[in-house]
Amino acid sequence: MQVKTRASLGQLSDMDIRLLRVFKSVVECGGMAAAELELNIGTSTISRHIKDLETRLGLNLCRRGRAGFALSAEGEQIYAETLRLLAGADAFRSSVDEIHRRMGGQLNIAVFDKTASNPAARIGAAIALFSERAPEVNLHLHVAPLNTIERGVLDGQFQVGVIPGHRSSDTLSYDELFSETMYLYCGAQHTLFRADSAAPEPVDWDGLRAHDFAGLGYHSPNMEISQQMRLARKATGYDQESIATLILSGRYLGFLPDHYAQSFVASGQMRAVRPELFRYTCSFFCIVRRTPQPSRASRAFQDCLLQAHAVNGVV
Repeated sequence: MQVKTRASLGQLSDMDIRLLRVFKSVVECGGMAAAELELNIGTSTISRHIKDLETRLGLNLCRRGRAGFALSAEGEQIYAETLRLLAGADAFRSSVDEIHRRMGGQLNIAVFDKTASNPAARIGAAIALFSERAPEVNLHLHVAPLNTIERGVLDGQFQVGVIPGHRSSDTLSYDELFSETMYLYCGAQHTLFRADSAAPEPVDWDGLRAHDFAGLGYHSPNMEISQQMRLARKATGYDQESIATLILSGRYLGFLPDHYAQSFVASGQMRAVRPELFRYTCSFFCIVRRTPQPSRASRAFQDCLLQAHAVNGVV
């Protein structure tokens, strides 16, 4: 009986690195067709690159076809190792730039969603400062959930993150930038929307438990307060827009940043429930990895964030 042997990778080449970058983009875009725009190459070429990588590794990395794109168990492992490898390559490039006392290459920044509408968030001003200070750096800006940003900064996928504070890690450094106020909202079809409704507004946190609550599905200030107050979470969202959509259904109460909810309130689609009581404040922090030492470009962007937000009086 003939035994099938797997390919031996041997020496890692520049072509292998290019194929792994294509693979990373396909995974993060959710498929080959979706990766066309990001990679600026056709689907047939992307498919050939993935096939070449599978042949090179001797592994089946993914399923593609009418059933859709999905990673195999081996593909998931290779994706995780790809992130580590590419992060290491970027770190090496940054170290070389540090030796030459220059700033270049690519800098990946990740921010929590719906910060652009917060007047206290001056991330755009920080980007303007940075572009003047480091014109040779290619800036990539990502919007992601809190836990994704933390994990990405820890594994080197992102160099700088901006997140609401909820817990601290000894492997990250934190600088406070700005804050936002979270209010509890109901949609226009909710029984609490009309002041003359037969359902009276709850007079305290205990009263909220009679109503279905929509909360974020990962560790965050939102999750902390819902657990602390034992709110009846009946629906889960994974970003602020999903929470807003659940609130707009009229079936759930949920917390949103006041600046983001403002347009829904103005159009009569939402209103805050007892805003003097059902509220909390989130502070946002810039996070970078402590070790290895952040690159020269990372430190420069961190400084720009601190400078831009100094007007808030928290830095």
